[in-house]
Amino acid sequence: MKHIYLNLKRFDVPVQYGGVNRLSDVKDWGGYIVANTQSALKDYCPDEAEFVQYFPEAHILSALKARDEKNPLQIGCQGVYRLDTSAGGNFGAFTTNRTASAAKAMGCTSTIIGHCEERSDKMGVLAQAGVSDADAVNRLLNQEIKQAAARGLSVLYCIGETSEEQPRWEQVLERQLRVGLDGVDTENVVIGYEPIWSIGPGKTPADRAYITKVARFVKEVTGGADVVYGGGLKLDNAAMLASIDEIDGGLIALTRFQGEIGFYPEEYIQIIRAYLGK
Repeated sequence: MKHIYLNLKRFDVPVQYGGVNRLSDVKDWGGYIVANTQSALKDYCPDEAEFVQYFPEAHILSALKARDEKNPLQIGCQGVYRLDTSAGGNFGAFTTNRTASAAKAMGCTSTIIGHCEERSDKMGVLAQAGVSDADAVNRLLNQEIKQAAARGLSVLYCIGETSEEQPRWEQVLERQLRVGLDGVDTENVVIGYEPIWSIGPGKTPADRAYITKVARFVKEVTGGADVVYGGGLKLDNAAMLASIDEIDGGLIALTRFQGEIGFYPEEYIQIIRAYLGK
């Protein structure tokens, strides 16, 4: 089965505030995305592909309200806190942090953990305390994955190397996998590979050979976990990624990179059709 993920980041921010949202008023944005994507996903059998959309927290409820329960589309959150509520214990004293229990109660079925932007943020906070140990970030992410798993959430766990780390990519990715997944039942975990060194304007995208090499390595380390390409599943690389046996899907974010850049539902569907071949 293939996995198609969508990370909507903060694509809800209107253009006048520096964002890329030209689709809908913010209060209706989550529901708009779901309403304008879910019907096309019915064309695919449940054992052919799973579709998960990760929303900023403010839009999860409106997205779920717009979702047809008979549709294969799943709604997820953008990360969970490393601690959680418990009966007879902490009932929610985690100001600013979204617990796995809160995500589950809202109706989420999945979460994305370890995205390169989350890793960068955690590393930046640790740097303020004089900590430069990348394994500290991996340990924090490991705690998040365990909280998600305990609440029955599936996890898209992202790994990737920066340009500075690329010469030792095997060592970096292996640590992210072994430390991040330590003690985790990986049955409901999919690995998202982000070649951070190749993401962004003016950078050379990772090619087929490099992606294949890394995907094989990840499967060897994890004992065969599904691997999706997190460097961005796009219209212009969909056919190439679909031709790699070791790649089990992709992570979509922006759908348009020139002109009125942003996320557009009809282009999202085009990418899926190009990747799945129909």
